[in-house]
Amino acid sequence: MGFKREIQPKTLLGGADLTRALVGIGILFTGAAASDPNIEDTLLAASVDGLERHDLRLLAVLVTWLEVHHPWLNADRLVGLVEAYPGDRVRAFWCTIGRFLAKDRRLNKLTKVYQGPQLDLLTTGTDFHLSRSGEDSRFQDGPLRVPAGILRDRKADVLDPRELAKRHRGYRRRVLLGPSYRADVWAELDRNPDSSVAELARRAYASFSTAWQVKRDWELLGAGAAGP
Repeated sequence: MGFKREIQPKTLLGGADLTRALVGIGILFTGAAASDPNIEDTLLAASVDGLERHDLRLLAVLVTWLEVHHPWLNADRLVGLVEAYPGDRVRAFWCTIGRFLAKDRRLNKLTKVYQGPQLDLLTTGTDFHLSRSGEDSRFQDGPLRVPAGILRDRKADVLDPRELAKRHRGYRRRVLLGPSYRADVWAELDRNPDSSVAELARRAYASFSTAWQVKRDWELLGAGAAGP
């Protein structure tokens, strides 16, 4: 059977696995960190937990993480994941993130993933909170109404880029090579130098061609022996 590319995870992370992945991408929750979790898989799963299971603590730190680390997102894959997700609340959230981070033009497609009516983050009391505190400026006039003060914004809740690059192979490769499938395949080779091209492509959600080119270049440079 030939190689078939997939960009969707087989299952969404949840529970303890999601917590470990979040710690692994630099969110300072209590607990052990997963080793080099996929960044976009983790972000999508976190948004689902935050929006559909009403975990406002998680949603708050997710927005902070995105503000700090968005330059190193694989934007192409993130957009594809969000476009394919069926939940309106999740898509409205990511639409808002695209508006909030509009200076990162790679994320502009997120502003089109939700075209429906305006939704409320809170299940009750939104009008009361808005009349008392106003709207969270990060969500101003977007498709998701969020009163100010509901989602705290503390940069101390996430690792800074320098520290995360020390801990996460994929993130470090994105800093070095740019946030791309190529960087993610290279990080997979850092982790498992003997991987086949097909294995690399599947784990990095990359095309077979990209995985083949990266492995060729890896072997040309003798990168496994040279280290990071």
